[in-house]
Amino acid sequence: MNELNQPKRVRGMYLLPNLFTTAGLFSGFYAIIAASNAQFVAAAIAVFIAGLMDGVDGRVARLTGTSSAFGVQYDSLADLVSFGMAPALVMYHWSLSALQLDGQTMGRVGWAVAFLYAACAALRLARFNTQAGTADKRWFIGLASPAAAGLMMSFVWAFADGELMWSGEQLRYVALAVTLVSALLMVSRIRFWSFKGTGAGGARADRVPFLLVALIPVVIAVLVIDLPRTLCVIAVLYALSGPVMWAMQRRGRRDAAT
Repeated sequence: MNELNQPKRVRGMYLLPNLFTTAGLFSGFYAIIAASNAQFVAAAIAVFIAGLMDGVDGRVARLTGTSSAFGVQYDSLADLVSFGMAPALVMYHWSLSALQLDGQTMGRVGWAVAFLYAACAALRLARFNTQAGTADKRWFIGLASPAAAGLMMSFVWAFADGELMWSGEQLRYVALAVTLVSALLMVSRIRFWSFKGTGAGGARADRVPFLLVALIPVVIAVLVIDLPRTLCVIAVLYALSGPVMWAMQRRGRRDAAT
């Protein structure tokens, strides 16, 4: 009797992580619709919800032992929508489309850079899938697409909620730079900390430094005070951490060689 019931239990469990993946896909799709209706704060929040769902579905699959090749591919396609297409289109509708005010050529630059971001997100996801079994889990090679989307959407949210006195039109060149940098960091070879442990093996592989754990209450308190601006600062600092670490390591190797 137990053997007959086992396949049904497993099939039911496989549904759970895919439900979270579908919720993330829906959030990314909603962000595109909201941006087309000029609801930019809602669009940015939707992308962050997609990021939360992306983190949950993988953990649920591992905890329940329901990881599958189908789930990996479905998650990757959903990520392309939520962290590739959605951030690019939200940024375009909010700010990059205003570049056409500076001439037809700049208008083309605006949508071309938005497309570049989406294309780099696709390339980043493809590279991640091919290196999933061999890469050091402590590091991401290139800025992860959810982190890049977080940088883009925290920037939009920080200025689109009306608390600050700059509009997307006024910030169009800053938005252009943010989009371009986010795109290039995704396809770069720069390493970013993945927050997935020390890599020491065994039980220690999932541990993180105590300082990081101690900082969590501080971050939560600051988030409560000013959520969009705090998220923007965190996203910028994380995006800068990779290039800064790369520059320090390169300088160290140069000093050692001399």
